Amino acid sequence: MKFTNAAVIGAGTIGLSWTALFAHHGLTVRVSDPRPDLAEAISDALTSFAPHLGTTAEELASRVHVAADVTESVKDADVVQENGPENVEFKKDLFKTLVEEAPEHALLLSSSSAIPSTAFTGGIDGSRVLIGHPFNPPHLIPLVEVVPGEQTSEESVEAAVGFYTFLGRTPVVERKEIPGFVGNRLQNALSREAIYLVEQGVVTPEDLDKVITNSLGIRWAAVGPFLGSHLGGGPGGYRHMAEHIGQSMKKMWAGLGNPSQSPEEQERLIEAVEKAYGSSTYSELAETRDRKQLAVLNAMEEN
Repeated sequence: MKFTNAAVIGAGTIGLSWTALFAHHGLTVRVSDPRPDLAEAISDALTSFAPHLGTTAEELASRVHVAADVTESVKDADVVQENGPENVEFKKDLFKTLVEEAPEHALLLSSSSAIPSTAFTGGIDGSRVLIGHPFNPPHLIPLVEVVPGEQTSEESVEAAVGFYTFLGRTPVVERKEIPGFVGNRLQNALSREAIYLVEQGVVTPEDLDKVITNSLGIRWAAVGPFLGSHLGGGPGGYRHMAEHIGQSMKKMWAGLGNPSQSPEEQERLIEAVEKAYGSSTYSELAETRDRKQLAVLNAMEEN
C-alpha cells in the first residue's frame, strides 16, 4: 500500500510529534483539532522537532496543513492517526465518523494507550481499525504497538506494519488485546514498585531515577529483559538463571510493594519530584531527555 496523504486527529503532544514524523517522510499531512491555537502549536512543534529529524521547520511545514474539521482532514487520506482523549465514548463517535468519511482504503489507526479498539468499534465496520500505540515522543522513540481488534482484517495489520516500517519505526504486533497493551503494563509495573520504594522512604525520586538510568535502563536499552536474563545465566543461559536464581526472584514477587497513594502520600510524592526537578523548565528537561535518547538511538544504529 502506498502512503501519500495522512490525517492527524488531535494535536496534543503525541499528535504533533506524529505530524512532524509523517511530514519528514514525505507525506502530506492534514491536522484537525478544535484547539484555537492549532496553527501556532503546529509551527512551534515543527520548529522544535525539525533538528531531531535532521531537517528544517520550513521543509516540514510545506507538507502540513490545518484542516477545518475531521471531515476535511480525512477526505483523501491513505492513513488516519487518531490521538484524542482516552475515552471510549469519544472514540466510538469519532471512529463512526472516520469509517463514514475517510476513503474506503484508508487505514484507521488510534494512538490509544490503554483502550483496545474492540471497545470502540461495536456497530461499525472495524476491519481497518486498529491500535498504533507509540511511546512519547513518536518521532524519536521507535516502538509502535500494533494491536488488531476482533474485527480487524489481516490485510490491515500487514498494512499498518508496512506503514510504521516505512516511517522508520519498529512495529510489534500484539495478537491478544489487553488493557494498557504491553509497554504501558510493563511501565506501570515498574512505576508501582518505584512509587512504593519512595513512599516507604527507601530512596528519593531522584536517586531511584539514578538506579534505573545507571543499570536497568542501560541494559534493557541494549538487550531487553529476557535476553538480559539469558546472558545473566552465563553459558547456561536462561535455563541456568531460571533454575538457580529464579526461585529466589520468585520469592520476592510476594513482597513487591502495594503503594497506598492516599491523597497525603500522593502529595508527598509530587512535592519530592518537584523538589528534585522543579528548578528546570519542562522545555529544558525535555530537551535533555531527547538529546540523550537520540544519543542512545544513534549508538544502537551504529551497532
